[in-house]
Amino acid sequence: MKQLIQELNEASDAYYNGRAERMTDYEWDARFDELRQLEQETGTALPDSPTQRVSEDNISGQKEEHEFAALSLAKTKQVADLVKWAEERPVWISWKLDGLTLVVTYDDGKLTKVVTRGNGHIGTNITHLANSIAGIQKEIKADGHTVIRGEAVISYEDFDRFLMESGEDYANPRNLASGSLTLKDADEVRQRHIQWIPFTLVYADEELPSWGERMDWLDRQGFKTVERQLVSHPSSDTVEEVVNDFTEKVTSRKNPFPVDGLVVCYDDTEYAQTGSVTGHHATRAGLAFKWQDEAAQTQLKDIEWSCAASTISPVAIFEPVELEGTTVKRASLCNISECERLGIGGPGTALSVIKANKIIPKVIQVTRSVGTFSVPAHCPVCQSPTAIRISEASGTKTLHCTNDECPAKQLRKFTRFVSKEGMNVDGISEQTLSKFINLGWISEYADIYQLRDHIRELALMEGFGERSAANIMRSIDKSRNVEAHRLLYALNIPLCGLDVCKRLLSAYPLEELVAKATRTGDDLFAVQEAPEEVFAHVDGIGPEKSAQFVRWFRNDHNLAHYRRLLTCLTIADTDTTPQGDRCQGLTFVITGDVHHFKNRNELKAYIEAQGGKVASAVSRSTSFLINNDVTSTSGKNKKAQELGIPIISEDEFITTYQQ
Repeated sequence: MKQLIQELNEASDAYYNGRAERMTDYEWDARFDELRQLEQETGTALPDSPTQRVSEDNISGQKEEHEFAALSLAKTKQVADLVKWAEERPVWISWKLDGLTLVVTYDDGKLTKVVTRGNGHIGTNITHLANSIAGIQKEIKADGHTVIRGEAVISYEDFDRFLMESGEDYANPRNLASGSLTLKDADEVRQRHIQWIPFTLVYADEELPSWGERMDWLDRQGFKTVERQLVSHPSSDTVEEVVNDFTEKVTSRKNPFPVDGLVVCYDDTEYAQTGSVTGHHATRAGLAFKWQDEAAQTQLKDIEWSCAASTISPVAIFEPVELEGTTVKRASLCNISECERLGIGGPGTALSVIKANKIIPKVIQVTRSVGTFSVPAHCPVCQSPTAIRISEASGTKTLHCTNDECPAKQLRKFTRFVSKEGMNVDGISEQTLSKFINLGWISEYADIYQLRDHIRELALMEGFGERSAANIMRSIDKSRNVEAHRLLYALNIPLCGLDVCKRLLSAYPLEELVAKATRTGDDLFAVQEAPEEVFAHVDGIGPEKSAQFVRWFRNDHNLAHYRRLLTCLTIADTDTTPQGDRCQGLTFVITGDVHHFKNRNELKAYIEAQGGKVASAVSRSTSFLINNDVTSTSGKNKKAQELGIPIISEDEFITTYQQ
């Protein structure tokens, strides 16, 4: 029991504090269940047992006692236990989000503190990071005292993007989220794209006896709360139907956030408070449901080293097994440290494999090791020497290519190149690009237009087939006809977003832009004729953006790639003529979320298409500030009020300038 307690507590400490993973969820649950069984058999529970206390985050900072204890929930993997626990009373089923619980407090509508769960009784005050976490509002409409619990999470998409752009190594989004909240720099935290999703209203001055009403109340305050379903008459059939609905969203990847199960709670909040309370959990506060992980035994065939961004990651290739209704042949081993932890050997090594949370294939155990595990000395993409790096924060060993020009390190750039805003090559995802790069098919942009040479190999690849390969080729051919501003954006020129590209092209045709940027010479007159600030006079450009554009085209490597790419394309001029005049002569600044347009870029594009301008900061030349929270005390709102500039909502804008 002492050995299990030590292993579980060390693993929890790493899990809740953003360090390298000590064991998988599957292993943790198995050891926890074994410990609980031993405690039941012996009638003894040691004081530091994880069955007797809440796992704790150890984020440094000012400690704060919780007004209402934030305890854990009892867990089950059986639907029948959910039905029995419900006692035929109406219950809600919602996601058990896999992040870090934060308790957020408001007084008289103003945010007063944000505290981590800590050990459930005492947490760490991180109010200084509130502005860096999406979803935590500075103000709400409610008066009086309000306490809300929610989960700080990072979406799979934002997690993948962060790993690709930063080159850092984190096991999963939850690991990144918990590690991010240990940072002191608010701007650095903001770049992690953490989102806070409320999952329960702990206290409000209003009388709200129903959990459903409490969540609706949070929605009316402007929060984006956890997804949930009501089961009015819990039975084996009704509960299983809702559980299956949530499970399908997990397996089909319709849910953007990591989850590690579901939560069931009573709609009657008064009844929920009548259960017994221990140091670990309240018996009627809720019940957590975790999916049964189906394990299969197989044998390792090979380890494939896959290079993406700056990291070369090991992937286990094994004899195919059936898991969760699908055939699984491969699973990421994450990094060198994970291979060493598992005791991975060579071909013939016996493995246990699961699909963690019904989605991600994962090696959970080596049952028999054969041969030795070896780390490649050369990059599988460019053959340059590799180097092992050890993270100061987590101690994790990762493998890296030492070649700064390795095509695999340019994955983010290739992803932007094929994006909808760029060349719009439909059907080629970031994951697909990574495969093509690792196969040696792509090393520069022009290679994408030579992929037809590999169509037979592509059609035979796992996950593709003849139809998929043909669709990709059609999409590539279609993208050969491209507007100039999309091509410029796709080139990944620093500081040159779509707006900058359009502004440059409104001043000069593409050929003239490139000619002006690359015009250099040995004599003083030629150099003076084309300084790096040659485009600084263009509205909205300035010296810094101009210099970045010029430097990119004066780089021989970039220019050679650009010229090879041109041989594959037909370029159409970008039409910068306004399509209407509804916003003619007006300058707008947009801040906050939008609800009618897809995003702020779409609203901006509409304004410009109607002859208006969009600026990034409020000034005396601003005509209107668009903010759906017109009563916000944000910096832009305050500036607009100081200058007497009208603040309008998106609805008001649409009524006046679109309809």
